[in-house]
Amino acid sequence: MRRSSKLPFLAAALAGALVLAACGDDDSGSSDTTAAATTAAGTTAAATTAAGGSATTSGGTATTAGGSATTAGSGSDATNLADVCPDTIVIQTDWFPESEHGALYQMVGENPTIDADKKIVSGPLVASGGVDTGVKIEIRTGGPAIGFQQVISQMKQDPSILLGYVATGEAIENYNDIPSKAIVAPLDIDPQIIMWDPATYPDAKTIADLKPLGVTIRYFQTGSYMNYLVSSGQVDSSQLDGSYDGSPAVFVAEGGKIAQQGFASAEPYTYEHLIPEWGKPVTYQLINDAGWNGYAAPLTVLQDNFDANKDCFAKLVPIVQQAQVDFITNPDKTNELIVEAVAKYKDFWVYSDDLAAYSVDAMLKNKLVGNGPNNTLGDFDLSRVQDFIPKALDVFAAKNPPANLKPEDIVTNEFIDTSIGLKG
Repeated sequence: MRRSSKLPFLAAALAGALVLAACGDDDSGSSDTTAAATTAAGTTAAATTAAGGSATTSGGTATTAGGSATTAGSGSDATNLADVCPDTIVIQTDWFPESEHGALYQMVGENPTIDADKKIVSGPLVASGGVDTGVKIEIRTGGPAIGFQQVISQMKQDPSILLGYVATGEAIENYNDIPSKAIVAPLDIDPQIIMWDPATYPDAKTIADLKPLGVTIRYFQTGSYMNYLVSSGQVDSSQLDGSYDGSPAVFVAEGGKIAQQGFASAEPYTYEHLIPEWGKPVTYQLINDAGWNGYAAPLTVLQDNFDANKDCFAKLVPIVQQAQVDFITNPDKTNELIVEAVAKYKDFWVYSDDLAAYSVDAMLKNKLVGNGPNNTLGDFDLSRVQDFIPKALDVFAAKNPPANLKPEDIVTNEFIDTSIGLKG
């Protein structure tokens, strides 16, 4: 994964076991959201909402704000994108298919096409309950499929891409050259972690606790979050080893003496259950909890394309919000598509049914998917973004982002349906 919050990791074989996890670095108060998404003409955009009922995963119970899936406003018009959106909505992700991308694959309708050569999943774009929206969706793989470029750079080069996963830090880093605006955040908390062996370091509860112990931390060299951890005094530069490539070999060979980056929704399961040479728990801290608290994978549009697509986003964003609710409460079918796509791509990236199921549970347990400080899923907490901006300005000072950057410059809640969220 290539972005300032989620980074490219090359999975490697270790005694016949392939690493199945992906890792990287990204970006509260009350969330500043609009009561309803409105179009440029001032009319309220109808949104897909849920009316009641509950769905249970193995990680707990989560329900929508209502019950059975219904649409608000003028019936089928609420989910009809044909008149306001491109015929195909192209979305660029930052990595191979995985459950962290569940909201996107949830919107792919029946009989999807999996292009193994181009690493693209496409099909009719459907709203909650399989309602056809009249347009198609195309989900493109990132990471090695785009030469490990940042998603925002790929979007700039390819005008066919309407939306992409652009972390808050990446948006700030590139604001001078490629200004962008995030419109919805399926993930509320960045999954990125630093992990270590609790048996070797039983007293270490946080990343900062590793500093006085002089523990080496392996991470992907371009992880901007690590610059923050150093500048904030939680990590010393002498601890850093930027040679991590996704392989578990060094961590295992060191017998737990070193720490390493990972994803809360992947590595803990992978190391305990899928790497027999390790085969025991790891402990970790989220970089979000260490202060690098931007949004990891919000759907983002380039500023040049924002105004022209407002009517599209007014209808699309609530569909994305509801897709994440539907996925996280009933993930099996969408996870099957994710696992199938990875298998057909036949690359080094491997993904299993068990890991996909664990990922959903871990996202709920760690509140990686959730409502934040209110009852709405997918919106941006502007006070949190304001808190993050000076940290990112310091880390990306060499890129000269505007010193007076405001949350509203890089994120918007204009299209959010505040009635869509998780309960329970």
